Amino acid sequence: MGKRTRSKSFQALREKRKEIDLIDEKLLSLLNRRLSIALEIGRIKKERKEKIYNPERESEILKRLNSKNPGPLREEDLKKIFKKVMIVCRKSQIR
Repeated sequence: MGKRTRSKSFQALREKRKEIDLIDEKLLSLLNRRLSIALEIGRIKKERKEKIYNPERESEILKRLNSKNPGPLREEDLKKIFKKVMIVCRKSQIR
């Protein structure tokens, strides 16, 4: 690989990493927003004396997201990610 090609590929790598950094910041903001709403839902459920964990609702969420997933994210990875997000939100509601 020549010097010029390495320089171009290094620049391309830096640009892609900047894109990833921006996406990560957006994801962080959205995750915090989601958690804030989940905490409000937890308060409402406590007032109504409802259980925090609703497996049917979580299953609905996963099915809906999977049906809207254009890829390349695989279904099993989508489920892993969102199950973890839901676990974090649920645990925060219990505290």
